[in-house]
Amino acid sequence: MELTITKPALEWYKQEMDVANGDFIRFFARYGGESTIQQGFSLGMSLELPNEPCVKVVTDGITFFVEKEDEWYFNDHNLTVVYNKANNEIEFQYN
Repeated sequence: MELTITKPALEWYKQEMDVANGDFIRFFARYGGESTIQQGFSLGMSLELPNEPCVKVVTDGITFFVEKEDEWYFNDHNLTVVYNKANNEIEFQYN
């Protein structure tokens, strides 16, 4: 599994979640919502320290990661986080 955070998405995180160098953002599976890869689940995110990451990427000093316990959610897909300018929000793309 690969994790990619686009530059515009990174800027959204800095502005909307007030994250900076040294912060950690976890992507995790949560019950409910909509997803194109797991029916009945969606992707959540929180500010927390990693415990046992299966994948992580550090961009501009901010660590984005997924824990091993949530790897099942991605079902052998990669995650790319992009910024949707029209909606002023981030979107998750699975490929």
